[in-house]
Amino acid sequence: MKRRALGSTGIQISPLGLGTVKLGRNEQVKYPSHFEIPDDHSVRNLLAQAQDLGINLIDTAPAYGSSQERLGKLLPGARNDWVIVSKVGEFFEQGRSRFDFSFQTTIEVVEQSLRTLNTDYLDVVLIHSDGDDLAILENEGALDALQRLKERGLIRAHGMSSKSVEGGLKVMNKMDIVMATCNLAYNEELPVLQAAAKKNRGVLIKKGLQSGHIPGTRGVEASMRFVFSQPGVSGMIVGTINPDHLRDNVLIIEQVLKEIETQ
Repeated sequence: MKRRALGSTGIQISPLGLGTVKLGRNEQVKYPSHFEIPDDHSVRNLLAQAQDLGINLIDTAPAYGSSQERLGKLLPGARNDWVIVSKVGEFFEQGRSRFDFSFQTTIEVVEQSLRTLNTDYLDVVLIHSDGDDLAILENEGALDALQRLKERGLIRAHGMSSKSVEGGLKVMNKMDIVMATCNLAYNEELPVLQAAAKKNRGVLIKKGLQSGHIPGTRGVEASMRFVFSQPGVSGMIVGTINPDHLRDNVLIIEQVLKEIETQ
């Protein structure tokens, strides 16, 4: 896949990113059916397939169970073959999420993620919002902590996985990247994408396939066409542990982007 600029960060990403929650956790996820966490052999093959298909964007988080640990052991190739996106703020413990956006906790979480992922830097770290975007950005220490980590060279870019238009617009003024929701059933955050395009901020789309609830190839194709027709979109994160779905998604997104570019 042809690489795309992640805003003005200098980072080049594949338009399709692999979400990895399913590599480490199958509790309290919003997918339409239950799944078993794959074994190391399956994960290794899936990651190798992703690389062969041209995917270099990987999305993970400490709250994704054993996802980071497994990526640290099983991710193939050289470190600079991959763009690793991680998160801070959310913890998943005893079957439920809790949140901590303090300065010191943010520093500690990123440092632990570096050790777990077996790397000396993270390409992107996002604040995983609990829904109160503005309070997190204005009253908590996570933003300052990420800026400090960026100055130390431990992360290349920072942003927020936001949950509101107001929060997403605030991110545009303070951070490098926003992760926003956009799909055929939900377009309320389009003003965030438009603002990102004007400011040349990076945009990653979550829930573009409605957490696996889009039926059939035509539905996936229509969803991807809608997402990538929006201004400012850099890439789209799709989680899967199914090799056939991964291959099909890449074929569809390549065709959709070709069509959009020729319009």
